[in-house]
Amino acid sequence: MRIAVVGGGIGGLALALGLHQRGIACDVYEGVAEVKELGVGITLLPHAVRELAALGVQPQLEALGIENLESVFFNRWGQYIYREPRGRHAGYSVPELGMHRGKLHGVLYQAALQRIGAERIHLAHRCTGVDQDGGKATLFFNDANGQPRAPVQADIVIACDGVNSAVRRQFYPQEKPAFAGINTWRGVTVHKPILTGKTYMRIGSIDTGKIVIYPIVDNVDGKGNQLINWTAEIRHPDMGMNDWNKPGRLQDVLPIYQDWKFDWLDVPNLIATASEILEYPMVDKDPVPRWTFGRVTFLGDAAHPMYPRGSNGSAQALIDARTLSDLFAEGGDLVQALQRYESLRLPATAKVVETNRTVPPDFIIMKADELSGGKPFPGSIDDLVSQDELRRISDDYKQVAGFSLQSVK
Repeated sequence: MRIAVVGGGIGGLALALGLHQRGIACDVYEGVAEVKELGVGITLLPHAVRELAALGVQPQLEALGIENLESVFFNRWGQYIYREPRGRHAGYSVPELGMHRGKLHGVLYQAALQRIGAERIHLAHRCTGVDQDGGKATLFFNDANGQPRAPVQADIVIACDGVNSAVRRQFYPQEKPAFAGINTWRGVTVHKPILTGKTYMRIGSIDTGKIVIYPIVDNVDGKGNQLINWTAEIRHPDMGMNDWNKPGRLQDVLPIYQDWKFDWLDVPNLIATASEILEYPMVDKDPVPRWTFGRVTFLGDAAHPMYPRGSNGSAQALIDARTLSDLFAEGGDLVQALQRYESLRLPATAKVVETNRTVPPDFIIMKADELSGGKPFPGSIDDLVSQDELRRISDDYKQVAGFSLQSVK
């Protein structure tokens, strides 16, 4: 059986590595002509690290990232709301890591080159569509300059080509990203360690401005400073949708946070001194009734685009990859295995998509704002809501997303 993996991102490479571990060959077709370490930060939650550990790359990732000690929530006035330990510090067998997304991709890519072989990783193959007959699927590609390449035949096609998947668009041609007026800006800044230097911070909410901050590289300049990743979000019903990976403009994001100066952090200075800012829309897609069409199925963002909240997009793609690899390894009809994969993963990821929209992790801050009337509270957060109630919100999200302490061995 010839298996074609369309897309060489995190999900596609994890699938290829997982199949190789199980003695199953595949070919990976990636649109870019050269793989570069692009992007900004990513948080690898325990269930993501568990999957990456199974692929044999945990040591490399730990060497490149920062192990999170804690997650802390503040309102937009910098008032403390809730804190919890993370990763190994919370009793998990694996760490929670903050790191540069390009470094994660680079580790997976190098592992694929070494194990699978460069001859099976085809760059400058941007998929434009797929046809099927009774026994085969035919994939169509353009090169990096938009010129057609020779078609490729495969027995099984797994579309790992992201939120703008050309393969998914063929089966859902009228579908569009769901945009609810929330835009984001992501940046990285060289900055002295904030709080513990291993703290993941959420501040504010999307209606008044929200920012997520965490370190991704330690001692980046030899002077003890860290490379700090930050993501700013704001919801405005009249706001047009940002573009993907477009350079962000400081004047679009800085005014939202101009008075966010706390004893422990100067937020406008963090933003203004960024070495890079990118803009993104906050979009997802409504869960669809099926992913599998004959010999073709979807994986990762091509299957379940979700809000980038709770660091769950990459984790769910990694779980998809391991699930499908395991099913293929059982032998039997691979087309039937695609159906079983869909039945296992589609309902679970649909629930994460819905939860990221309605009760994301920062619902803790939204709850505090609701109880304080959207104003600073005069005393302690405990006067408004108990830490046990806030912990329940956090634990409920972990349960839905699949990284409760009980579910991650």
